[in-house]
Amino acid sequence: MITRLLSAALLAGLVAGLATSAIQHAVTVPVIQAAETYEQSATAPAMPAPAATAPAATTGHHDHAMTGVADHDHGHEHDPNAWAPANGFERILFTTIATVAASVGFALVLLAGMIAANDQPTPRRALAWAAGGFAAFSLAPAMGLSPELPGMEAAPILARQLWWAATVAATAGGLWLAIRGGKPMAILGGIILIALPHLIGAPTIAVTATSGVPAELASRFAASVLGVAAIMWALIGAGVGYAWQRLEKSVA
Repeated sequence: MITRLLSAALLAGLVAGLATSAIQHAVTVPVIQAAETYEQSATAPAMPAPAATAPAATTGHHDHAMTGVADHDHGHEHDPNAWAPANGFERILFTTIATVAASVGFALVLLAGMIAANDQPTPRRALAWAAGGFAAFSLAPAMGLSPELPGMEAAPILARQLWWAATVAATAGGLWLAIRGGKPMAILGGIILIALPHLIGAPTIAVTATSGVPAELASRFAASVLGVAAIMWALIGAGVGYAWQRLEKSVA
């Protein structure tokens, strides 16, 4: 059972991660690179330069693979000497590795949850669980913490990470109560639990700050990240169900 679980999660996560990474590099990475030019233009020291000078080249310091994950702080806490993958092959490689690792982890969580709930991991059932995973890990956190581009001001990273983790837990628990509980009080409790992090509110910056990133670019990034996350979860769900059935037949 353990071997089958790990094998199915690894296969599904690998396929979903590679496909998601390819979509990211076509859809979200160009938006990140465009935003980095605004970030570097805003932080560059004033110096004489021709009027037609273009914005500085991107540095590759920012990769936002999963929406809602507060993995970067775009306030004033960046260490300018911190290592970051260089543009080109190195950046693509590290982003792909991170995306595949996250996909394998999500596949493992999804499959372990289905087994713990005694729910047969068929492709259809796994897709239903994947929809819940998307809601808990991506959609609900993004309602309070919009995916951030380089150059955007944000609350302290620890506060955002704590709120993100609490929102994921509350949403997952609320969905479990509302869907699996069955009784009206369980459904009501699940709805309250899902709404609780949003009633408390996500952390915000203490002062109003302006961003050099155009609003149209930020909104396009937020929408594309959620779209990519939805595709990733769908691939994970279908992949987990299919891999589990194939492995089950091979040992029958």
